[in-house]
Amino acid sequence: MPDPFSDGARLVAEPVPGDNALALSVSELSFKLKRMVEGEFGHVRLRGEISGYKRATSGHVYMSLKDDAAVIDGVMWKGSASTLAFQPQDGVEVIATGKLTTYPGRSKYQVVIERMELAGAGALMALFEKLRAKLAGEGLFDRERKKTLPFMPRVIGVVTSPTGAVIRDILHRLEDRCPTHVIVWPVKVQGEGAAAEVAAAVRGFDALPADGPVPRPDLVIVARGGGSIEDLWAFNEEVVVRAVADCSIPIISAVGHETDTSLCDHAADLRAPTPTAAAEIAVPVLADVRLTVASHSARTERCARRYVERGRERLDGLSRLLPKRDALLGPQRQRADEAGARLDRGLERRVTNARSQLGHAAGALRPAVLERQAERARDRLTATWRLVQSLNPDRILERGYARVTARIGGETLSSAAAVRAAGAVSLRFRDGTVDAKVERAAGKTYVADKPEQPSLL
Repeated sequence: MPDPFSDGARLVAEPVPGDNALALSVSELSFKLKRMVEGEFGHVRLRGEISGYKRATSGHVYMSLKDDAAVIDGVMWKGSASTLAFQPQDGVEVIATGKLTTYPGRSKYQVVIERMELAGAGALMALFEKLRAKLAGEGLFDRERKKTLPFMPRVIGVVTSPTGAVIRDILHRLEDRCPTHVIVWPVKVQGEGAAAEVAAAVRGFDALPADGPVPRPDLVIVARGGGSIEDLWAFNEEVVVRAVADCSIPIISAVGHETDTSLCDHAADLRAPTPTAAAEIAVPVLADVRLTVASHSARTERCARRYVERGRERLDGLSRLLPKRDALLGPQRQRADEAGARLDRGLERRVTNARSQLGHAAGALRPAVLERQAERARDRLTATWRLVQSLNPDRILERGYARVTARIGGETLSSAAAVRAAGAVSLRFRDGTVDAKVERAAGKTYVADKPEQPSLL
């Protein structure tokens, strides 16, 4: 019987006798493989090294897991990726738990990762060293970036859990040493979302305005109690380290116990071995400050007193070199006495002379002399008045004369030529004034107050 599959190539596909296999579409085969793979393997746990890690803008994460001999693609959807307790990076060994499936669009199989943890403490330390080297290379741990802590901060901000023993230890130590205004920003200190809350708290303190309703801290303490490296891992996250390094407020990092070291400690301005030690570093002992101030005050007072005493000694020494007061003032006193005596004599002479002059003047002021002087003055005044009356130009008018004045200007006219030149005149008589006009007729000049009654000039 001939082999139906050994025939030569044909142009058009035709049914082959004895062949009961139907032709499958690519999609049908892909989905059959998908159901087979998912049904056979279900959930798997894979150990491998992360390679090609990438977070899409949608929030989904894509990567590959590899070992020495093989590579498998992996995808972690946004919801699962948001629950990661660490920031994945290439080269870190992890254990991924998920479901094996296929991706028909590219004819490949992949694992949909639901949970991913670091593959032991060694992997965790490898991630720690890798992140430390990266951030140190950016200069986030440089000494030049460290800020000086204030000597006595008025307000201290504390980033920690509000319910643990850490905050009680800090408050108790601050109360014992130097009572200070404390603002607590409550955060989770481990587990999912802890790193984001710690970073947000640090940035929140830094964003407070200086004159706002909530006082801006002069110092910030980031604190957490002891624990394993996994418990402290939130303080190794890059988001926390960058927030601490970028904060403009000085920060003390007090994460874990003295033997614990986090990347937050490297980025902070100062590391404290414990939260209690952070409180001791943050403020001085108030009693010591008062003692120091009192000591400085006493020293200042002693210095001032010593300065005054030395000045007094120098003044006493100089005063002994000066001549005695009587020797210095004796000549001046004698000259003052002589001047006083001369002043008395001079005053007596002035009074005597003044009294003599007053007596002489009083003799000249006798009533008889005054009456004679008044009579002579009255006679001179009467004679002067008669002269004035005789010189009055209007007195002659009483004897029948008239005074001629120009109507324009009012000056007295004393000649015929002046009258002719004036043209219009006023004739002042004893009992009044008459206006007149100067006219010419037959070669003669007349002055008349009426044209039909002229008088010849």
